[in-house]
Amino acid sequence: MGFKITGMDAFYGNHQVLSDISFSLKSGRLTCVLGPNGVGKSTLFQCILGLNKQHTGEIYVDGMNIERLNIRQRAEKIAYIPQSHQAVFAYKVQDIVLMSTEATIEGLNGPKRKQREMAMHAMERVGISHLAERKYTQISGGERQLVMIARALAQQAKVLIMDEPTSNLDYGNQIRIMSQIKQLAEEGYTILQSSHQPEQAFLYADEILVLWKGRVLVQGPPKEVLTQEIIQKIYGVDVEIKSLNNDRIRVCIPSCLCEKRSKEGKQ
Repeated sequence: MGFKITGMDAFYGNHQVLSDISFSLKSGRLTCVLGPNGVGKSTLFQCILGLNKQHTGEIYVDGMNIERLNIRQRAEKIAYIPQSHQAVFAYKVQDIVLMSTEATIEGLNGPKRKQREMAMHAMERVGISHLAERKYTQISGGERQLVMIARALAQQAKVLIMDEPTSNLDYGNQIRIMSQIKQLAEEGYTILQSSHQPEQAFLYADEILVLWKGRVLVQGPPKEVLTQEIIQKIYGVDVEIKSLNNDRIRVCIPSCLCEKRSKEGKQ
C-alpha cells in the first residue's frame, strides 16, 4: 500500500513548522525519519494522523486523499504506534489489543469471535500471546511496546506510523522491537518511523528521510545519503562513518574517539 505527501506546509497557530514537504513511500519498505528535536517530526505524524488540521498540501494512502476518508476509513488504512504508552486502567493485554479492532465492528455491537481471533493472531505474530491474561500495567516497557505493535496489527492497517518506538527501551528490547519492525516491512507493511539513532537507520531502514529546518533535506537509501556531512549538519557533531563486514554494516563513531584511538595506536 503506497503512501504519498505533496506540498505540505504545517503550522501551530501563526508559527510555521513544516514547509513544502513532499515524499512518497513504497509498500514493503521501512523509512526512518531523522532530524534534531523540534524539526517537525512529531508535527508531520500528527498531520498524517489527522490530529493537526493546520496544514496545506495533500496526503494520499493507497491512492486516496485521506482528507476524504472518515475516521473509520482512516483506521482501516493507517495505524499508529506511540513512543510510549501508559494505561490508566489495569486492562488485560488481550483487551488492549482487542480495542483496535473497533473499525471492523458494525454498528454498536461489541467484539465478536472474529475480532478476538484477530487480536490473538496479532499477539502471536509478535510473540506475546503468553501475556494475554496479564495486566497491561504490570508488564515491562519492552512488552508494552510489543503490545502496541500487536494492537496496530490487529487494526489490519497496512501503513504503520511509529514515533521513536525504541526510545525508552533497553538495548535488548531495542533489538527485539526493531527486528519485529523490519520483519513487518518485509511482509509488505509500509512503515514510517522516527528515530534519533543513525545506527538504526543503517541497520534496519530501507530508506531515510532527513528533516532539517522544517524541510526534507534528503531522502534515499541510508548508505547513499546518510553521510558524515549530513549528520554534522543536522546534529552539530563530528562523526566518522566506519564500514564493517565488507560494508554490510556501517556505524557512526564520534570523531574525538577516532582521534584518541589513532594517537594511542601511535604511542
